[in-house]
Amino acid sequence: MALLELTGDQELLRSTARSFLESRCPIPRVRELAGEPRGFDPIWWRAAADLGWTSLLVDERLGGGCVSEHGLADLAVLAGEAGRLVAPGPLLPTNVVASALSEQLVGTVPGPEQASMRRSLAALVSGEQTAAWCWAPHGSEVRATPVAGGWTLSGRIRGVEAAAQAGVLLMTADGPDGPTQFLLPVDLPGIRVEPAGGIDAVRRFGTVDLDGVRVTTADVLGVVGGARTSWGRQLLVALVLQSAETVGAIDRVFEFTTAWAFDRYSFGRPLASYQALKHRFADMKMWLEAAHAISEAATRAVAADRPDAGELARVAKLYLAEHAPRLVQDCVQMHGGLGVTWEHDIHLYLRRVTLNRSMYGTPEQCALELADLIGA
Repeated sequence: MALLELTGDQELLRSTARSFLESRCPIPRVRELAGEPRGFDPIWWRAAADLGWTSLLVDERLGGGCVSEHGLADLAVLAGEAGRLVAPGPLLPTNVVASALSEQLVGTVPGPEQASMRRSLAALVSGEQTAAWCWAPHGSEVRATPVAGGWTLSGRIRGVEAAAQAGVLLMTADGPDGPTQFLLPVDLPGIRVEPAGGIDAVRRFGTVDLDGVRVTTADVLGVVGGARTSWGRQLLVALVLQSAETVGAIDRVFEFTTAWAFDRYSFGRPLASYQALKHRFADMKMWLEAAHAISEAATRAVAADRPDAGELARVAKLYLAEHAPRLVQDCVQMHGGLGVTWEHDIHLYLRRVTLNRSMYGTPEQCALELADLIGA
C-alpha cells in the first residue's frame, strides 16, 4: 500500500469515526468532561466499543477483527480522528492491554486457568471495562518476590493513564528470573490507586501502589521472566498510536488556523495575504506533511513487525516531539490575543500534544534508545 493511502474500508472507518465524534463528543462536550473525575462518559465509551474501537488488535476468534490487513493501521486511523477532536477515553492503554491479552489467549484451549483473562478481554472489547498499561520509563518499578504458590508484588508506578478508571492493570515486575508481566484486577488486596493531576483536559492519570499483592501463575501474561520482548512490542504500539493522535491534532489546528487567517482582516487585507505569514504557514505545512509521512511509515513498520519498526517508531516520536508543540504554538500566535484565552479551543490541542511529547518516554530517552538501535 502506498504511503498515506487508505483502503476504501479504512476511509469508511475514518468517516464513521469522525461523524461519531462530532455528534457524540464534540469540543463543547470535551469541555464539560474536563470538570468530571472520570474524564469520559462510560455510555459513550461503550458506543465507541460497539464501533470496534477496542477490538481492532484482538483476534477474530476472541471477538475482535479489523478492516484491513493490519489492525494497528486501522487503529491508527481512529487515533488520528481522536486527536482531531482531542477526544476523551483511554483508547491507547485499553488497546495495548487488549492486544497483549489477545496474543496470550489466541490458539489456546479455554480452561479454568485462563477464565479470568478471557472475561477481562471480553469486558474490554465490549467497552464494559477499561484497562491501564502500567508503563514505567525503565521497564518496571515493581518487584516480584517469589513465595509459596506464586509471588508478592511491591512498588509504585506514577503517571499511569486511566489507572483510577480501569478495571484491570497490566503490570511489569522485576524478579529473580527477569521481568514478568501480570494482569491484575484493581480490587486485589494491596493495590491502591491515587488519582493524579495532568495538563490534558480529559486525560486522567494515577499513581499505582502495590503492597505485598499476592499473584499466581494464572495472573502471568506471557512467560515468567520473558516480559522484555512483549513489553518492547507494547511500547511500539503505544508510540504508533500516540504519533497518529498527535498528527490528527496538529492537522486540525493547522486547518482552523488557516481558515482564520483568510477570514481575519488587518488593514483591509486578510492575514493570509501577508508575505511574512505566508512563510510561516509554509514552514508549518512542511512540518505537517512530514509528520503525516513519518507517522504512517512507523505505523506500517510496526504493524508488519519489520526489523526497522523500533527505529521508525522512535523517529516518529522524536520528530513530533520537536515539531508538534512548535506548530501549535505558532498557530496560537497567528490567532493573536484570542489564541491565549480559555474560550478558544486551541489550548486543548496544545495540552494534548505537550502531554504526548513526554508520555511513554521523553524525547531525550527516546533519542538514547534510537542511538542504541542504530549503533551510534
